[in-house]
Amino acid sequence: MIIKNILSTQIQLLTPQHWKDYELIDCGNFEKLERFGDVILIRPEPQAVWPKTLSEAEWNKRYHIKFKGRSATTGEWAKKDPHAKDRWHISYKNNDAAIKFRLGLTSFKHVGIFPEQAVNWDYITESIKSFSNPKPKVLNLFAYTGGASLIAKGAGADTTHVDSIKQVVTWANENQEISGLTDIRWVVEDALKFVKRELKRGNTYNGIILDPPAYGHGPKGEKWKLEDHILEMMQDVVQLLDPKEHFLILNTYSLGFSSIIVENLIKSSFPKVENLEVGELYLQATAGPKLPLGVFGKFRKFSK
Repeated sequence: MIIKNILSTQIQLLTPQHWKDYELIDCGNFEKLERFGDVILIRPEPQAVWPKTLSEAEWNKRYHIKFKGRSATTGEWAKKDPHAKDRWHISYKNNDAAIKFRLGLTSFKHVGIFPEQAVNWDYITESIKSFSNPKPKVLNLFAYTGGASLIAKGAGADTTHVDSIKQVVTWANENQEISGLTDIRWVVEDALKFVKRELKRGNTYNGIILDPPAYGHGPKGEKWKLEDHILEMMQDVVQLLDPKEHFLILNTYSLGFSSIIVENLIKSSFPKVENLEVGELYLQATAGPKLPLGVFGKFRKFSK
């Protein structure tokens, strides 16, 4: 039997490096022990199907706040220390930009940041700094609390941030203020509708970031289901790319999606793609395990 490698793109495994304000300490038994600044949390993690490396006693000694779920998506936080903070700040810095985040305890276990995305933030700033255009236009779709928007703005881009939930756009604006940045364009809108309007307007962007959820709703009840809508989204989004110089990042956190699916999706939507990279994002626990946290596809082109 002859086995052929039919995919020309090498699959990468990437994890953030040198982030002092974040640490995945350990993960296992469907939980993760992680440090954000000086606050240590225990949160549910459905992908951590292996045993914990550290003992339960060590976990219990270290944590400050633990999320206890009432269901798969909601729950409440239990503080071991009643003086533990509900809100606090952390920072991120690479060679091209520095940003800050306000974190907080939400009823759906999130705290306002996805640390594995720092890998993509570095790719964004490297791309922006390599463009010939001194102020490239960047579009961040499904933009949440704005990590990618902030880093793009901090690197010098004219940045548009689109998310369907007004409260998280307000949160992102707060992050802009504490980061010492200004003039990000905030749009509360269904991402697919916004893209279609931009196509009609004839607008283009040098950079586009997509981090779509598996499921979601627009501000007017529009339904989003990743496998039903991502092809249409990608076929539209690639038409917004500046033909001379651009980058695009697609990040998905869905148990049913692989990097091969993302590669096929990008190549079919944008056959002239250059410098395509695909792979998996993960966090490296100090205790040893690697925690997978989604797959990505990204590519870029610089003017010659």
